[in-house]
Formats: sequence, C-alpha cells, structure tokens
Amino acid sequence: MNISVPALIVILIVAFVGWQIGLWGIFKKAGLAPWKSLIPLYNIWLWTREVIHKKWWWFALFLIPYLGIFMFLYMVWETIHHFKHDGYLALILGTLFFPFYMPYLGFAPKETYVAELPDVQKSSARSWIDALIFAVAAAYIIRACWFELYTIPTSSMESSLMVGDFLSVSKLSYGVRVPNTPIAMPFVHNKLPLTSHAKSYSEIIKLPYLRSKALKPVDRNDVVVFNYPDGDTVVLERQAESYYAIVREFEAMLNPNATPADKQNVIYRYAPETIAMYQQKYAGAYYNGKGRDAVWKEYHVIARPVDKRENYVKRCIAVAGDELKIVDKQVYINGKAVKNPKRIQYSYLVSNPTGLQLSAKKRKALNVNEEDVQAYDQYNSVYRLNEEQCDKIRKMGFTVQVLEDKAGDYDPAIFPHSPAYNWNKDNFGPLVIPAKGMTVPLNDKNIALYEQIIRQYENNKLVVKEGKIYINDKEAKSYTFKMNYYFMMGDNRHNSADSRFWGFVPEDHIVGRASFVWLSVDKYKTWSDKGKIRWNRMFKRIKM
Repeated sequence: MNISVPALIVILIVAFVGWQIGLWGIFKKAGLAPWKSLIPLYNIWLWTREVIHKKWWWFALFLIPYLGIFMFLYMVWETIHHFKHDGYLALILGTLFFPFYMPYLGFAPKETYVAELPDVQKSSARSWIDALIFAVAAAYIIRACWFELYTIPTSSMESSLMVGDFLSVSKLSYGVRVPNTPIAMPFVHNKLPLTSHAKSYSEIIKLPYLRSKALKPVDRNDVVVFNYPDGDTVVLERQAESYYAIVREFEAMLNPNATPADKQNVIYRYAPETIAMYQQKYAGAYYNGKGRDAVWKEYHVIARPVDKRENYVKRCIAVAGDELKIVDKQVYINGKAVKNPKRIQYSYLVSNPTGLQLSAKKRKALNVNEEDVQAYDQYNSVYRLNEEQCDKIRKMGFTVQVLEDKAGDYDPAIFPHSPAYNWNKDNFGPLVIPAKGMTVPLNDKNIALYEQIIRQYENNKLVVKEGKIYINDKEAKSYTFKMNYYFMMGDNRHNSADSRFWGFVPEDHIVGRASFVWLSVDKYKTWSDKGKIRWNRMFKRIKM
C-alpha cells in the first residue's frame, strides 16, 4: 500500500487528535484538570510527572530530537501499565495503535486508572524480555535517526578508506530520512540472516520520501553513504553486478548490429562458448528489449524499494547545479580543477627487467590491497596505487607506468552508455548535475542522460517514439527536475563502480555522512600478524 504525502499528513493528524482526546480522558481519571492536557509541553510534563510518575529527566529525554519518538511510545507503554494491563498483547498493540487505544482507556467506564502500581515480582524471563524490548526499541530509534555503523567491503575508496574500516555514519547531518518500508526486521538491511535472498522487510506499507531539516547540505568532497541507484532492480544470482549492465551485455550479445565497442565489452566479460550458447538459445529476429527478456528468463529478478537498496560509500565530487568534466583523469568542476584526495589511486603497470614480482611480504609492507592486484602477463602486474606507494616501488627497481583511457575512446560501460557520448572513466563530460527546479530541453540525443531520472527516480511514464519524447503520454520538449542530484566517485579511481558508470545519485537515496573510522581490521593479515588491527586508523576523522 503506497501512502502519499497528503495521506500521511492525514494519518499524523488522526494520530495527534486521537492522542489528545485520550490524554484529556486520562488526565480526568488521574485527578488532573482535563484542560491542562491541551497546553503544549506542559501536558507532557504533567503526563510524565503526575500520570506515570517518572523522574524529571524523562521529560528532558523527550525533548531530544528523534529520541523523543522512543520516549513518547515508552510513555504510552507506561500509561497502559497504570490501567492494570500487563500482558504483552495489550502493551504492544496498545502502543502501536495509541491513537485509538488511549481514547479507549480515557473514556471506557470499565477502565480504571491506578496511580501507584503494585510492587509485582517479575519472573526472570519477564525481566529479560522487558529489557530486550526496551534495548531493541532504543537501538532501533538511534540507528534510524542518529547514526549507524557500516563496514567497508571493497577497495573502491582505497587508500582513503580501507577494506576492513568500520565507519560511523551520521544520519542527522543531511537530515533524517523516513524509511520507505517501516515494517522490517530490525538491524538487518534487505535480507534475512542465514538466507540467500529472503526479504527482511514488507512492502504492505510504503511511505513517500520525507526528510527532516539537514544540519548541513551534501557538499563537495564529503564521503557519503547512499543507496545504490542502479540497485532498484537486482539479479539475485549476480547481486554484486548492475542489473542494467547485465541487460546491456545481453542486448549486445543478441543484437547483430551492436557497436564494436559493445561487442568488445561482451567478449571481455563472457567466454566465447557462453556467447555462442546464448545466441543459439535466443536465435531469431532481434528486437529492442530482447536482451532484457533473456535476462528475465535466465535469472531471478526482483525490485527493491529505495531504502532497501545496497549501501554504497563514495566521495561526492559534484553537487546539484555543478558542471563536471574529467580530462586525463583530472576532475574539473565549473571549469576549475579540483584538489584531488590526498591518497587517490590509479592503475599502474608494475614491471621489473629481471622478471621479478613484488612479493606478498613487500605488498603487505606497502599496504597494497590484494584486491587491487591483477596479473597482466608472466612478468608484469597491474596495481592500484597511490603516489606514495608508486615512489616506494620505483625505489625498489621496478618500472611503474600509469594506465589510462584516451580521450575519444568510447566505453559502453560508462554512463550514459550511448555512442553519442564517447566518454570513458578518465575523460568524461561536460555534464551538468540536475538540480531541483532546473529545466532542461529534451532531444533524441540528451534523453540518454535523463531517461533514468525521468522514468525511475521521478516516477514518470517515458516513451521515445519516432524521434519524439512523450512523458505521461504527452509530447515533451523539456523537463523540470523534482529533486537534487549528486555525482559520486571512489578515491580508487580505476577500481570503483560509481557515477561514471551508472549516473546520478538522487537526494532520496542519501543515507548519511561518513564521520569517522571507529575500528580498522586488515582482512589480509592473521590475528598473529603485526598490524592486524590498524590502531593508527581508529577514531580517525574522515576528510580529504
């Protein structure tokens, strides 16, 4: 059930009115003047002190942003206790449906308020369950509204952030986002533990995008956690890959008129016998969308709501309204070269005239991530390195040569995946990042830049037919964006799946700002090795 913003406002009004009516009756039964329940904040003070008889600091906790949500529900829970209901069914359902249950308690003749609760000896099991409910609820509110802990699983941000870094991510910084799927198992993301892909959430209720006021806007060079935009659709058997990239590969395999670059990309990704097998299996006339149909027949494909898409962490390179361009690996924003992250990495061919390779021991000493090492041939390897590591390797007698894409070389894996834009990961743009309220003209060339925004992110029907563009069944020659967008890149520039590959990050996908590393563990070292725990990285602020 999709709930619109107007419907959500109605629900909140009903909740407030129901609570207020209930409080009037409860105050009366507690011996307080009912009219006092109408005075903002004073009614909360009286509810805390005179109805449920709690210390003054309960009221103080109620005033703390977002924690107040938890305190409010806990006060409802305690109020139910004062009407002599101790069963979990009454407590849980009464708390969840307080707009209806509190008026019932306040006005039902058979419901009697008790000021002093009897001193009941709880069983050990009941005490543990009560403590568990309290801890889970408090932790859930903190995790949803204040901060969350994440770990770095890949090397896309090396050497700024390293595999095995555990991050504290502030959700307050950019404003707290209301979950799209409020019915979900706490403390897990999109699948149940010990299962391959069983959902951990229900889409019975789906809320619209809402976010509280930000403490600060998303800014250039911020390290941001966000939901993977290309992850709205997922191939379960290949979850680490982009669904749209897989579809493009199948289209290239089955389309006899695919561009040479598209065909080369497929040859790089698939064995010749695999390509031949798919071409034989799906023989026949090609039509637009044949690759997509093949993917849906070959795999299990699911859709995910925004808040349940995979979490990515990258650096924000450009914000809404910026013009971005990459020339020979250097990023330019609004025509000016930007300062690169201190430990930015690129791909280098490392070779030695004697044929020697860097030993595992030397790689460890250099803090080279093993995921960033690839064999090139018998005598050479490709490493993703920062400049400091390159200097040290050169001093060992090795030749270090940067590998980069040349301007004008079209890479079909690069956004917007159109030969009309012959971009690659080292030469990209110019591209203007869409901003809320910005209007752009549309034509049969630049629609490739914006079709995902118009269709997927801003929920419009989009059809391109005979060179004309139709949005919601009306011909459109321009489009006005409804949200702000951002361009994210990894500091490991040649080993990062980022906006260069899948485009813009919408504002409703932003989760929070990575604040500091609270723990760092080197996955390539054993616990007996020196440096397994990177003590020098612990509680380190994340910056350039």
